[in-house]
Amino acid sequence: MKQQGISFPKTRARYGMLALVFVNVVINYLDRSNLSVAASALSKDLQLAPEQLGYVFSAFGWTYALLQIPGGLVADRFGPRVLYAFCLITWSIATLCQGFVKGFASLFSLRLATGAFEAPSYPINNRIVTSWFPDHERASAISMYVSGQFIGLAFLTPVLVTVQAYAGWKGLFIGTGMVGIVWGVIWYLFYRDPLKHSGVNEAELAYIEEGGGLFRGKKSGTSQTVWSWANLRQVFSSRTLWGVYIGQFAVNATLWFFLTWFPTYLVQYRGLDFIKSGYLASVPFLAACAGLLLSGFVSDYLVKTGTSVSVARKAPIIAGLLLSISIIGANYTNDTAMIIFFMALAFFGSGMALISWVFVSILSPKHLIGLTGGVFNFMGNLASIVVPIVIGYLAKGGNFKPALVFIGALGLVGACSYIFLVGKIERVVVREHTREKIPN
Repeated sequence: MKQQGISFPKTRARYGMLALVFVNVVINYLDRSNLSVAASALSKDLQLAPEQLGYVFSAFGWTYALLQIPGGLVADRFGPRVLYAFCLITWSIATLCQGFVKGFASLFSLRLATGAFEAPSYPINNRIVTSWFPDHERASAISMYVSGQFIGLAFLTPVLVTVQAYAGWKGLFIGTGMVGIVWGVIWYLFYRDPLKHSGVNEAELAYIEEGGGLFRGKKSGTSQTVWSWANLRQVFSSRTLWGVYIGQFAVNATLWFFLTWFPTYLVQYRGLDFIKSGYLASVPFLAACAGLLLSGFVSDYLVKTGTSVSVARKAPIIAGLLLSISIIGANYTNDTAMIIFFMALAFFGSGMALISWVFVSILSPKHLIGLTGGVFNFMGNLASIVVPIVIGYLAKGGNFKPALVFIGALGLVGACSYIFLVGKIERVVVREHTREKIPN
């Protein structure tokens, strides 16, 4: 920016917006995982069998996954400021109401509602990062906001356990719901898009745009829509996209084990004290955060030093998925420290693979970023439905070992998907006659 011959350095407003998204992700995962903390006491009070608990754990995923494509379309249609505030407040109300459930049906229904209102959140996150950050900073930005799910859970899981110890599982749901409602208002007051932010200067806008940031696209509120069957076929017809879809399912399989069954595994299947399990459960979340941040910064560093995009983006993800197989090692020890070690190592690997959201920005057609993100998240979050239910049945007889083998096997499938299906990294070609190939 220049004024009267004076050059001004670019502002850093994008990092303030990223910080707001980070908190959104913390609250997002707080309301996904509070059930895992409450599960032991709640299942006793409501007399839920392991299979029923598996279905309750999966309820969030039913609506969350099924609404990812509509959520992506909504993210393309409406601005992040209003849409995210609406989502935060509504899913938090559903969370608060879980403190008043009387049985399986009401709890299952409210978890469905929580998933439905959270559905647009990650397509919105991706839209925000795509508009606020240039290409060469995007993996780092994604790793920083996604780390919110691990940092928040690592430090808040002991807090949630303590809250439940004093206020019961009902108080746990009421408290976490109230936090989200308040934050929804704060988000609305402080978030702005790049062209509407009073704290961003022309130098920063130019830096973002020249680096591939897409903040001058379709404005929210216009009549244009990206929905058509042709567009949907486009994002389902690419072999490369199918490779990252399958890989994301595998990444989320490990994630959803930790978000649902992990505390129950420690307490009921490994015999740990409830309070102690809350502190030990934070260790794998810290490891996942470390893996995620390491992967994001290493990937961006490789891009900046001239390494091919294919290697720089895929290598950390493949390595992470292979590491996640180590969860099976917990089946071969009764030592608590070694159990936590294998869990932490596996979640470290899963965290490394979570920079996979960068492929949505790199691969999707520019006019279909929200839709592609919705499909990507839909395919990945089918794991949130399948994994808790399958684990519930595998652990039905009191033996959790088959469940850990199941999670490890999915990690191997994900790694093979990136190795054999994901080819050269370039933006997907739009086959409509009105559009030409969009170069990467």
